[in-house]
Amino acid sequence: MSLAISHSSGVYTPRRSQETVLYGVLQEHLETFIERAESDGRELPAFVKKELRAFLECGVIELGFARLECSGCRYNRLLPFSCKGRGFCPSCCGRRMSETAAHLVDGVFPAVPVRQWVLSLPFDLRARVAFDSELRRLVLRAFLRVVFAWLRRQGRAQGVREPRCGSVTFEQRFGSDLRLNLHFHVLVLDGVYSASSGEAVFHRVAAPSDEEQAELVAKVYRKVRRILERRGWVDEAEEWAARDQEVPLELEFASASAAGRIAQGARRGLRVPRGERWSRAGVRPGQGRRPGRSGGFDLHAGVAVEAADRSGLERLCRYISRPPIATDRLELTAQGNVRYHFRRAWRNGVTSVEYQPLEFVGRLVPLIPRPRAHLIHFHGVLAARSKLRPLIVPPKEAEGSECGHGSLTCRLGQETGLPLPEPELADFPARQASKRTWAQLLARVFDVDGLKCPSCEDGRLRVVAFIT
Repeated sequence: MSLAISHSSGVYTPRRSQETVLYGVLQEHLETFIERAESDGRELPAFVKKELRAFLECGVIELGFARLECSGCRYNRLLPFSCKGRGFCPSCCGRRMSETAAHLVDGVFPAVPVRQWVLSLPFDLRARVAFDSELRRLVLRAFLRVVFAWLRRQGRAQGVREPRCGSVTFEQRFGSDLRLNLHFHVLVLDGVYSASSGEAVFHRVAAPSDEEQAELVAKVYRKVRRILERRGWVDEAEEWAARDQEVPLELEFASASAAGRIAQGARRGLRVPRGERWSRAGVRPGQGRRPGRSGGFDLHAGVAVEAADRSGLERLCRYISRPPIATDRLELTAQGNVRYHFRRAWRNGVTSVEYQPLEFVGRLVPLIPRPRAHLIHFHGVLAARSKLRPLIVPPKEAEGSECGHGSLTCRLGQETGLPLPEPELADFPARQASKRTWAQLLARVFDVDGLKCPSCEDGRLRVVAFIT
């Protein structure tokens, strides 16, 4: 089951995915899109077609649901199963976003300052990195080595003998206009640890200056270029080496998406039409420092969260791991096209892009990651096998203790001394420590008690059956 839409009044409202523009477009045009895309003999990857079709079964109550019942008034609620997609499903990605952020704040990040380092890739590199796990791993490793080396130098300048760094990396695959824009959001401990006598001590370092960011991104560019040349992927002119094999269909969609162009159809190769514009006077100028740039790489490290701001850290984690599509910003035009509104206008005043239905479905293809590919990576002292990790990560909280978020989960725990009620099924599957129930996530993120009975005042809902 996945997160649902909820009102600000605190009353839970089940989601209605079948009434969204996204669902309607896919339901009407998905099979036509697959048939047209594969008309030249090439096939879309099986995992892409599987996730696109599974979305049409997400939240459909006829395909299975959990039944909840109030022990007092016997009120019943049916919760449909989710598709558990990782690419674009707003509901499933929304649940994963909330669960990931809660786990990182409660069980991974220590109470020290954290800085966000964002590395954007050149346009001609984004599509290949997005679908080549080896290349993606090498680029990320080169970037982290540069950042960690800089942090260690800052630590040694403060007298730390053996400085240790730590980070959590998120792979974000999309831009504001739904084009493929693979970039790395790396939450780095804003300092270094020193370990002695079985104790880890944190030493904060100063924020990188604009000049240091420019120097660091230049180093990243040189390292990545050497990797590409050494493996024969690019030539001396930095052009991708010619290959005899046919270009995979998914790479064709990814390359067109990264370039902001249409992959197939009558408008193939043209730029995606942009919607209405605001006047330049109505566009707010970008804030913050200008990132470092070199060889098409952009680096920005201007956002930091203080040690005591745990709720701010959780909001940052949710922002980084958010779903690519906000359904409330999708609309159908009078011509039957799909218009996607931006949260903020671009600097040139553009506020939306407009796709024909089949072009819109094609935009979803590059957003779907390969199966079993990790989207979050832990390095340094936060890595699973680090000897310092047990000394750094937060200890498990006692049941009912205050966790500092001020959410409904915390308040209920304080008032009753117990966590939110769990399903009362003898054969309910075991849950990992990092996993949170549907009701716990609703309470933490939306301040909504999903297990409160809407029919009687004090009733509580409990799972009594799974209907498959």
